[in-house]
Amino acid sequence: MLPLESQRVFALTVVLGVMCGLAAVAFHLAIEVVSRLAIDRALAAPGRSWIGWTLAVPAGGGLVSGVLLQYLFPNARGSGIPQVKAAYATRVGRLRLRDSVGKFFVSALQIGTGSSLGREGPTVHICAGLAVWMGRLVRVSPAVLRRLLPVGAAAGIAAAFNAPIAAVTFTIEEVVGVLDQTVLSGVIVAAAVAAVVERSVLGSHPVFDVPHGMQLEGVTSLLIYGLLGVAAAAVSIAFTDSLLGLRRRFRDMRRVPPWVQPALGAVATGALALVARGWLETGGVTGGGYATLGAALTGKLAVSVLVPLCLMKLAATVLSYSSGGAGGIFAPALFIGGMLGGAVGALDVQVLGHSSASLGAFALVGMGAVFAGIIRAPITSVLIIIEMTDGYALILPLMIANMLAYGIARHYRPAPIYEALLAQDGIDLRPRTLADTLAGVRVGDVPLDTRPCTTFAPTTDLPAMLASLSRSDRQELFPVVTGVRLVGMVTLADLVALSSEPHLGGLVNAADVMRAPVQLRREDGLRTAFEAMLENGVRELPVTDEEERLLGFVDERSIAHACGKVAAGAPS
Repeated sequence: MLPLESQRVFALTVVLGVMCGLAAVAFHLAIEVVSRLAIDRALAAPGRSWIGWTLAVPAGGGLVSGVLLQYLFPNARGSGIPQVKAAYATRVGRLRLRDSVGKFFVSALQIGTGSSLGREGPTVHICAGLAVWMGRLVRVSPAVLRRLLPVGAAAGIAAAFNAPIAAVTFTIEEVVGVLDQTVLSGVIVAAAVAAVVERSVLGSHPVFDVPHGMQLEGVTSLLIYGLLGVAAAAVSIAFTDSLLGLRRRFRDMRRVPPWVQPALGAVATGALALVARGWLETGGVTGGGYATLGAALTGKLAVSVLVPLCLMKLAATVLSYSSGGAGGIFAPALFIGGMLGGAVGALDVQVLGHSSASLGAFALVGMGAVFAGIIRAPITSVLIIIEMTDGYALILPLMIANMLAYGIARHYRPAPIYEALLAQDGIDLRPRTLADTLAGVRVGDVPLDTRPCTTFAPTTDLPAMLASLSRSDRQELFPVVTGVRLVGMVTLADLVALSSEPHLGGLVNAADVMRAPVQLRREDGLRTAFEAMLENGVRELPVTDEEERLLGFVDERSIAHACGKVAAGAPS
């Protein structure tokens, strides 16, 4: 007996969880190997040779990555999450195994050689592409194939962050967009299986080891945490604006070929890494910066280090990503937030007299707040910090700071960063309304209803108007004309209301009850006509020429005709 499709999909989901977990672990290890051989060795080179190597290694990695992205894997640029969102919202065919393989190697090369990018976004792209490829291999239906995409994405996040719960919420918030019950079960299973695989290979410890006993030291500190949320919103807006602006400038650049541009961002990152090592005697500017972030979470970094590192990491990430590199912004966002949080925590120590242990607590909350302001996944921003640090004691300040950062950033910059990146690429994921569909279509582009219609003169009395009700089939708008000129209109609803007032028969005429005409011309937009129909509560409106002579009616059939043409991709 052949298994049911639901049973086959469940089995495939489990297999995908295992495969995505292994792919995520392999990607993680590949980055570590390249880092040890490349940027770590460059920074640790003897004498003053580290200066040249710290510039040359990122530049070389960026140059090789640029060539690969230009000629072999053009769809592997960026973090990968925008591509996954677009594939789920439009058509899964855009995700190919070739692009996932390219993302694996190019991102490992670029992150490992020193670009300020993270592994988490590429992991999502790699695993989503793997899921789609597996679905095609076993010949599932198109509907099931689409549901497998968020399954792979969730497995990737779970394995990358060792955070299966946050993986589920992120996939629902960011990839799917709504709580789809048909997707949720597969997402949960895949995330759990991938997390088990990741913990079996890399260990069950959280990503960051934070001191035990880290907690809210006093209710008064909530004011400082609120200030941290406001600061995180400002930093998030600065990050997204500068990233989008610089990315646009790189894309418009003509003198430097696209395959060279990632090297420019990488060498600039190398220069910032030089400053950090020579001046601050610390790392963190290159790669994800998790080791330095871990030091901030234990309160080992002074404010004089935290603030410059925050600014340098922001600049390095913007340069690395905007120049066309392959890598994500998850880890840099957490790093920037950790440095910002630790710096604001110093204010808590100085003003409220709390212990220096609060520096680590503020760094942890800052991670979530900046993540919420940049990525715009508010539930995930809370859960991912809890799972990455295995601590719940700071849940209240974490929620306060995260929601403030999210709310303020969303108010001033409504478009989330991934959707803004897609918009720069000409992809709009916003749900199209009827008004959006009609944008750009003119009234003259659709056929008008030119059937003979009943018209009134301004002096037409009420009995004559009511008599027209029985002989005006389907007509619900009665033009009032003087000679050939349209001067007003009476609606069917108006006449029905007047029919209950027979005593007004000799007192009321068309001029008394008519509305001002809506002046529609052939060159007017059909969207304008549609909005005027809604405003007047009618299903048709008259169209006139320059002399205000009636040419016909635009009605619901005109709207349907335009929508059909737009849906078919043909001009109206």
